[in-house]
Amino acid sequence: MSTESDGPAVDEAVRTLLLLMPRLVGRAKRLPVPPALRGLDLAPRHLALLAHLEYDGPTSVNELAARLEVAPTTVSLMVSELSRPGVLERTADPADRRRRIVAIAPAYAAPITEWLSGSASAWEGVMRTLAPAERATVITALHAYEAALEQAGNGQRKA
Repeated sequence: MSTESDGPAVDEAVRTLLLLMPRLVGRAKRLPVPPALRGLDLAPRHLALLAHLEYDGPTSVNELAARLEVAPTTVSLMVSELSRPGVLERTADPADRRRRIVAIAPAYAAPITEWLSGSASAWEGVMRTLAPAERATVITALHAYEAALEQAGNGQRKA
């Protein structure tokens, strides 16, 4: 393994991450889905939306769209998909009756918490072992990787 003074060389780090990322995604996908959620045909996009509602609480479609960095129409579609089976509820905002607030339905709160807890517990265990600056580096690196993938995808679509 080629190294630099404080860790692996760039080529070795890239190789390691290319081998590691599919395993991480595979393991995350194998986290057990609670029985109450099994028949719902949930996709990763739903998991992200549910995670925002779980951790940040009820909010509007526009706020969810901003957090997820997608169009409000996309979030509206996902909310509709999850409202039909009763996973999400839409209620009028008491401050503005024209605005709708999206929340996890009480019957699904515990199963969603259980589902998200596997990933959350794993991340919490890892993050507790890191210094704040190291945690910031991990988060910054993952955001940069996401942006680079987006850039690469845009370049391929134009070609």
